[in-house]
Amino acid sequence: MKYTFLPETAVKVSTLCLGTMTFGRQNTEKEGHAQIDFALEQGINFIDTAEMYPVPAIEENYGSTEKIIGTWIKSSGKRDQIVLASKIAGANRGLPYIREDLRYTPQTIVSSVEKSLKRLQTDYIDLYQLHWPERKSNMFGQLGFTIQNDLWEDNTFEILETCQHLIQQGKIRHFGISNETPWGLMRFLEESKKHNLPKAITVQNPYSLVNRSLEVGLAEVLYREKVGLLAYSPLGFGILTGKYGKGRISPEARLNLFPNFTRYNSDEARKAAALYVKLAEEHGMIPSQLALAFVRAQPFVTSTIIGATSLEQLKENIEAHALNLSPAIFEEIDSMHRQFPNPAP
Repeated sequence: MKYTFLPETAVKVSTLCLGTMTFGRQNTEKEGHAQIDFALEQGINFIDTAEMYPVPAIEENYGSTEKIIGTWIKSSGKRDQIVLASKIAGANRGLPYIREDLRYTPQTIVSSVEKSLKRLQTDYIDLYQLHWPERKSNMFGQLGFTIQNDLWEDNTFEILETCQHLIQQGKIRHFGISNETPWGLMRFLEESKKHNLPKAITVQNPYSLVNRSLEVGLAEVLYREKVGLLAYSPLGFGILTGKYGKGRISPEARLNLFPNFTRYNSDEARKAAALYVKLAEEHGMIPSQLALAFVRAQPFVTSTIIGATSLEQLKENIEAHALNLSPAIFEEIDSMHRQFPNPAP
């Protein structure tokens, strides 16, 4: 396993991060604990979760993922061996059962942190993130920015000031954002510099062979401002593993269980994935090796978030991450990308 640091901190993290959004819906508590144990055995020390998990989010399962991680922390006594990240849910996505007020205010942020700490059975969260922008913006596959009435009032300073208080209290260590745009990241960076407030040290956004949209603008900001990318969905919800092609379709596969995830389910995304799967096989690789090695090779990526519903899948993903791709393979990837640019944004 390779390691790096969360940008401009002393927090050492594995370049693979265990994603947990299946815990509590597709995975039981026992299975979740087994995944965490296996990940640690393989050198992964970074775990990502969120208050709204598991996904798809429903009221009956709200908070289940954090609770499963919490029972693992309590039973294992290994809190000091992991770097733990979680996220607060925001407005514009429904979820009224999480909070009546889904805006990011001092009250809602503090309350959400306290509830997450209780579920996680820990005194602190290493990286606390806004799960998505509160304002109306492009996210979760939305394309094109439409000028529209937006009731959002800029509360960037208020958010960072609240996080500063939580850091001073020892309840969180660092601050990050997720599903953000270049403008959103720069706004947080501007406010933190101006008022000496906590910096957004990471952005958790989708990045994969079928979604390289952040390369257009966000990648430069990450590089120049020393902010790390936590890349999620590096396997494009599984389509880059090849399991949806050549008759290898399982009813338990995520896109079959939850066909409403259209972001990765378009004809263009499937066609592009088929090309990458074929490329991997032509070079003697399993498809997930190609997909994960591509993400790991990007200089703006701090850690790649992988999730699995079985230990076999998790083992395969961890092994795939170590592969190095040749310049010739990168040229072939870019050629395919020009043919199907960002089919799953």
